[in-house]
Amino acid sequence: MHKTPAPNPHAETVWTRLVRASTHVQVQIDAALKAAHLPPLDWYDALWEIEQAGPDGLRQFALQDRLLLPQYGLSRLVTRIAAAGLITRQPCPEDGRGQILTLTEKGAATRAAMWPVYEAAMEQAIGTRLATGEAARLADLLGRLLR
Repeated sequence: MHKTPAPNPHAETVWTRLVRASTHVQVQIDAALKAAHLPPLDWYDALWEIEQAGPDGLRQFALQDRLLLPQYGLSRLVTRIAAAGLITRQPCPEDGRGQILTLTEKGAATRAAMWPVYEAAMEQAIGTRLATGEAARLADLLGRLLR
């Protein structure tokens, strides 16, 4: 008979700490961006993905897949970013309902201005609390959860 392996007794603690740590770091980064009068972290992530797509832009559904946001959350986010003049939305020629998102010059400048603040806050929240080897080990362990 095949036995089911016993549950890992630490799985719940890992999950709880992972969620709390992620939330804690995101709150710190958002606070640093706000103090610098810059848009919130979720805007950075969207701008980065659109910038990486290059001049041809990125389909909105592809951005949704990359950011792992529900459709309604992404629609609101894209609407706010477009209203701020950081991205443009164009109809997709292959799909009348789809949109192609492209970064404006203002969007690229905003994303570039956000990065040093984001990076410094991330370093403060993570880099100063973990030795280099510890950070590398944690990155490896988290990578295993993604595989």
